[in-house]
Amino acid sequence: MNDEKLKQYLGIHIMTHRKGMGLTQAGLAEKLNYSDKAVSKWERGESIPDVLTLMQLAELFGAKVDDLLRDPNELPEETGAVVGKMEKAVEKTLKRKADKKSILGLSSLLVWFVALLAFVVISSLGIEKSWIAFIYAIPADAIVRLSLLSAWHDFRWNKTLISVMVWGVLLSLYLSLLLFLQENVWKLFLLGVPGQIAVLLWFRMIRKPKEEQNG
Repeated sequence: MNDEKLKQYLGIHIMTHRKGMGLTQAGLAEKLNYSDKAVSKWERGESIPDVLTLMQLAELFGAKVDDLLRDPNELPEETGAVVGKMEKAVEKTLKRKADKKSILGLSSLLVWFVALLAFVVISSLGIEKSWIAFIYAIPADAIVRLSLLSAWHDFRWNKTLISVMVWGVLLSLYLSLLLFLQENVWKLFLLGVPGQIAVLLWFRMIRKPKEEQNG
């Protein structure tokens, strides 16, 4: 099998699975942290994703890597069999999404429960400004979500979560110094500016190599 045929076969399978899941090219690109142009090139057979991305596609589609590289004409001819396979893949993907959302929800709930517990304990000791525990929960929640999503190779929200984490930490430090030491260190927020720029540049930098690799 030559490279051109391999690209064509893979392109047909990606397009078929994507449409079967009701995804646009942009929607699939988001899940893989790629651009929609890269997905478009894959489907047209102009380029091929790297091995790790190919494995991600197979997992997302509920298929094997070999299936994505196989001649589409070798698939079962019975329409019912093909439709059944697609329905199972979609059902499996939706179930996996639901499970991950439940885990994310429970993890966030745990973070805010700990914040509530800290608030109750601190306020019971007669310490004022105990509500600051909820401010600390903001970056903590972002860290938990970032860790889970990264472990699942879902990088769509990394930029937002890292930004929330940076500004949440700065806000927590600022309020702590203001409330307990009466120090109005507003200049702390200036640290967030280069931090935010660094985050934006980092994600822009790691996105470009993927586009060039598949360009």
